[in-house]
Amino acid sequence: MQNLLVIGTRGSQLALWQAQFVKEQLENIYTGLDVQFKIIRTTGDAFPDRSITGLGKGVFTKEIDIALLEGEIDLAVHSLKDLPTQLPDGLCIAAIPTREDPRDVLITATGLRLEDLLNGAKVGTASPRRKAQLLCMRSDLQVVDIRGNVDTRLRKLQDSDLDAIILAAAGINRLRKTEIITQFFEVERMVPAPGQGALAIEAREGDTAVAKLLKPLNDQQTTAAVTAERNLLAALGGGCQVPIGAYARYVDGDLRLISTVCHPDGALRIFESAVGKPYAAVHLAETVAKKLQNNGAMELLMMAQRASE
Repeated sequence: MQNLLVIGTRGSQLALWQAQFVKEQLENIYTGLDVQFKIIRTTGDAFPDRSITGLGKGVFTKEIDIALLEGEIDLAVHSLKDLPTQLPDGLCIAAIPTREDPRDVLITATGLRLEDLLNGAKVGTASPRRKAQLLCMRSDLQVVDIRGNVDTRLRKLQDSDLDAIILAAAGINRLRKTEIITQFFEVERMVPAPGQGALAIEAREGDTAVAKLLKPLNDQQTTAAVTAERNLLAALGGGCQVPIGAYARYVDGDLRLISTVCHPDGALRIFESAVGKPYAAVHLAETVAKKLQNNGAMELLMMAQRASE
C-alpha cells in the first residue's frame, strides 16, 4: 500500500476543513498511512475583488489541476460545485463522499427573514444563480456582488451597509457556525448549484493505487444525484457563472431531479423536474434539460452571457 498521500487544497478555512475531513477518513481506514497537505493558490484566490464571471472557468481549480497532472500532489479535494463539468484530460473524480445540506441560507445583520427586509435592502452574493432567484422572489432588493471566504463575507456583512448575504448551508455547517443562519431556503424556492453540499476527490486517471484507497470514501447515492445535476449543467452548456440551479434527491428509491434557469434580473424563472432510476441519471438529466430548452432556457442563458460581458 502507498504510505504517503499529498492532498492539494486551497488555503481557506473551509478548504482546509474539507481536506482535513478526507485526511481523517483515510487515516481511520488505513493504519500507517501518512496524509499531508500542499496549499495551492488559485486564480480565484489571487483576485478576491474581481467578479468570478470575468475570471473564466475553473477559477478555483485550475492551478490545483496542474499540480495534480505534474505529480506534485496525489489527489485534490474540491467543493464539487466549483469543478467544471469537463475535467482536464488525465484527471477524474475518484470519490464523492456523503453530501452535506445542499441548501442556500440567508444571513442578516438584524435577524430579519427575507420577506421582512425593508424595500430596497442590500443583499450580497457573487452567484448569478442566487442573484437571479433572489430577484425573482423580491425584485425590489439591491443585489451587491461580494466575494471572499466565509469569514470575509461575514465581516463584510458587519462592516458595510449590507443588510444580508447568501451562503451555502454546507460551508456554514462544516465550520460549525450554524447559529448565524437566519433562514434556510427550501430547494424548490432557491434551487441549489449542481453539486452543492458535496465534495469531489480528484485524482489522476490510471492511478489505480490512489483510486483503490479512495474507493471506501465514495457514496453511491450522492454520486448518482450529482451525476444527474452535473450532466444537466453540461447539457445546457453552463457552469457556475450562469443562473442554472439543479438538485436531485431520492424519492421512494427513485431520483427526482429539479432544475431552474432564470433571467439575469429575475424577471422570468423556468422550472422543470422529472423522476428516473438512479442508474439512469444521465438520461434523467437529458430529459429535464430538454424540458428547459423547450421552454426557452437557452434564450435566458444567452441573456445571462451577454449581461456578464
